[in-house]
This record gives sequence, C-alpha cells and structure tokens, in this order.
Amino acid sequence: MSKKRILLIGGAGYVGTVLTSHLLKKGYKVRVLDKFVYNNQFAIKPYLGDPDFEIQKGDLTNDQDLEKAIEGVSDVVVLGGLVGDPVTKKYPKASNKINTEGVQSCIDFLNGKELGKVIFISTCSNYGLIGEDEMADEEFELNPLSLYATAKVEAEKHLLSYKEKADYTGVVLRFATAFGLSPRMRFDLTVSQFTRDLYFGKELVVYDEHTWRPYCHVRDFARLVERVLDAKEKKVDFEVFNAGAEMNNFTKKMIVDEILKHDPDGSVQYTGKGDDPRNYRVSFKKVKSVLDFEPEFTVEEGIQELIEAFEIGVYSDSMENSKKYGNFEINYDGALNND
Repeated sequence: MSKKRILLIGGAGYVGTVLTSHLLKKGYKVRVLDKFVYNNQFAIKPYLGDPDFEIQKGDLTNDQDLEKAIEGVSDVVVLGGLVGDPVTKKYPKASNKINTEGVQSCIDFLNGKELGKVIFISTCSNYGLIGEDEMADEEFELNPLSLYATAKVEAEKHLLSYKEKADYTGVVLRFATAFGLSPRMRFDLTVSQFTRDLYFGKELVVYDEHTWRPYCHVRDFARLVERVLDAKEKKVDFEVFNAGAEMNNFTKKMIVDEILKHDPDGSVQYTGKGDDPRNYRVSFKKVKSVLDFEPEFTVEEGIQELIEAFEIGVYSDSMENSKKYGNFEINYDGALNND
C-alpha cells in the first residue's frame, strides 16, 4: 500500500511539529503548509531531509498556496492561525483575516477536492465560563469570551454546515490546553510557564488560582489525530470531540502544588481577579466511548519531563529569550499595519 500523505496547515507550530513527528513514525507522508508568522522555521529542522516530509511556505488565506499544498494529499488537518487569546487581542485585524475569514475560506476551498477527512483543531476555550458544579460535554452551550474563541466557534459552525454537502468527512477536535515538550516549545502556556518560572527562581504571580481548565499533552493530541485519520467515516462524520481526559482537569493552584513537590522553595504569590475570567471543567466521555481514546500523559508527568529538560540545560535561554518561546509577536505583512 502506498503511504497516505497528510497536509498539516500550520504544521510548524507547537502541536504541529509533534504531530509531524508522530505521523512520520507511523508511516504517513507529511506535507506542512506554514506561513512562519512567529519566525519559527527552526522548529522543522528535525524533519528536513526525511523523504516522507515536505515543507511549503504559504498562507492558508491564499487559494493558490492551498492549491499547490493539496496536490496528492489524502487528508487535511487545519491547525493554522493565530493561537491564543493574547496574540489575537494584540493583532485583531490579522486575527480577523486569518482566524475568521481565512479559516472559513480554507474550509470552503477544501470541498470538492476528493479529500478523505478534514480535521479542524478547535479549543475547549469555547466553553468560556461555566458553573462550578457543571462539566461541559460537546452539547454544552458555547460561551466564547475572546476573539480567539469566537473565531473558533464561527469556524466550527462553518465546517459543520457542510454536513451532507461536502465530499470530505469533517471532524472538529476541541483541544484542551496543551502542555509537553515540542520542537517549537512554548512557555506562554500555563503548565510550562509555571514550571519554568519556579524552576529558574522567578516569583510566580498566579491570578484566580481556583479556576479550572482541562490540559492535554501534545503527544496525546498527536495520537488522537492519528486515531481520527484511521477511524471509519461513519464514526466521526461531522462529529465534535472534546480532546483530553477528566484526569487532567486542574485548577491553577493544583498545578502549582504539583510543581512545588519538586521545588518546595519556589516563591508563589496568589492574587485576585486577572483579566482572563475563563473557568471550565470538561467531560471527555464521548472521545473515550466513540474512539476509545484516553491520554497517556498526566499533568504531573508533563511537569516532570520539563524539569528533566531544564536539568540538562535544554531551554536554558527561555527566560531571556522569551519571544522565541511563545506566541507574542507575529511577522505577517507588517501585521496589517500593526492593527
């Protein structure tokens, strides 16, 4: 059998590079389309020279780039966009062009191209703020509280509107907050930021320490995408899945407590309300029952592997070179005049 070629739109990012590695190891061919808006070209270096890996610099908002990228492709994973609340708030015009207009036009473009599955990577941030005694399943009312989540909700609706109309099998994966090591490492995410700051002796200021979020390791996300790619169409056809596990529903304080087990002398200051009101626990029963998926990695294990990396000198520049390790600034046509 010839190998399937998977197109990863935005595949040079934090999750995409780990997914690239996973799919290559599993015998897929991988083509990445990426604009490198974070100047993150360094992240694909581990895969250059692999005969099953291709890289194309291009823009998901450009149909010509997409036309070239889908040639010979069996399935598509749409990861691309400005990822996270802070960067979309900082660059609202770019966010609208890429995350809203661009992603939806990309979904339109992919119809009629004889693809198998089109997997759209969404976010559990769509749930926003829910009651303390509630768990959000896939049918729970969406309550996006940011430009980032609003664009994800709109893109989900756009994809799902193609049910029984598209010639591909659409799937939405609502990712929990990511953690874990990656060639394109990020330290602007809760588990990695908290662990880094405490390890290197910085006082950690934690807002709203009792707010809940679900978390999931990037390698588990890669396993889930593979499972969707391999699933029978009727199992996943225009279905939405929360991606993660209940065991990794954590409050910020629970994360800090786990880190302090390794570094009891770490300095933490808890303070009042920050500017991010999100608070949600999420149910992952559907992804377990339909796809028999459970993550392998716990938050505790993610903290441990990060500390082990620090101890051998990996990411030793992550404090002074913070812009390299997060979604802070973009290089995108002048960021549309800096918005």
